[in-house]
Amino acid sequence: MIKVGIVGGTGYTGVELLRLLVRHPGAQVTVITSRAEAGIAVADMFPSLRGHLDLCFSEPDVDALGECDVVFFATPHGVAQNLVPSLMQRKARIIDLSADFRLRDTDLWGLWYGQAHGCPELVSDAVYGLPETNREQIRSAKLVACPGCYPTAAQLGLLPLLEHNLVDTSSLIINAASGATGAGRQAKVDNLLTEISDSFKAYAANGHRHLPEIEQGLRDIQPAKAEPARVTFVPHLLPMIRGIHATAYARALNPKDLPDLHALYADRYANEPFVDVLPEGEHPQTRTVKGSNICRISVFRPQDRDTLVVLSVIDNLTKGASGQAVQNMNIMFGFEETAGLNVVPILP
Repeated sequence: MIKVGIVGGTGYTGVELLRLLVRHPGAQVTVITSRAEAGIAVADMFPSLRGHLDLCFSEPDVDALGECDVVFFATPHGVAQNLVPSLMQRKARIIDLSADFRLRDTDLWGLWYGQAHGCPELVSDAVYGLPETNREQIRSAKLVACPGCYPTAAQLGLLPLLEHNLVDTSSLIINAASGATGAGRQAKVDNLLTEISDSFKAYAANGHRHLPEIEQGLRDIQPAKAEPARVTFVPHLLPMIRGIHATAYARALNPKDLPDLHALYADRYANEPFVDVLPEGEHPQTRTVKGSNICRISVFRPQDRDTLVVLSVIDNLTKGASGQAVQNMNIMFGFEETAGLNVVPILP
């Protein structure tokens, strides 16, 4: 049984981590921190955990966290940078759900996140935690940067096309829509029910901070001869609680020589426990992945023309955050990759 610590457990990703970890057969949560809520019982803040977890929030303490086998950071961007260096000197392995260690270019990180990076010397040690591409590196990682929600849906959707250099990567387009939990748990007028209900809108069309992560991830999987991926990414807000639907558009380089696209995707993900390629012609729905760690994908070639369309759906809090973090933990500690994650999606 490994000991688990969670830094910043009061947000949506924190409580999602707890929901998954309390039923994990090989992990026990022993420390969960929150400066603002220190001393308060976790189950008092999250009644859904009554009977499952008997812990109180505590002040972050490096010594206590350092006694854990793994520490999850479910904190705002910029927070993990302050504690990770000290924890790296102890036995704890780190899984960071924020963006602090996702980008290898720290100047680029500072540009998109509005602050200087706090520990650039550790960025090269971080392994990007997308299991479908980096499973072997994750096994031995001391520090894992868990991917963002939009980048997860986008990369899994486009991965087979880019691995085989089948599309023009100079002008990829990704439209993606998320539920309101993607904005976090903090109070904002724009996220009130009366503001988002019966409405649908785009945001950050001039540039979203997940864009450089998407481009970095796609470039990592491209063959060396391919033109580096350039993406137009436009996120949208859906009037629902959780879920992401990503639609990617890519132009085929050699339309006459395209392989069977459904077979390409089915073969690529045949051994991936959390990627489900739907039967030809089916369209994935966010409600079919709600509360689960599954990504469902469909690929289309409308009218047999040059433009390919890939549809990818995930739960932004699970495969897009905490579920993927637990998946990484399973790989790091030699558990079955599905341990604690065999959750049937909630329907309706």
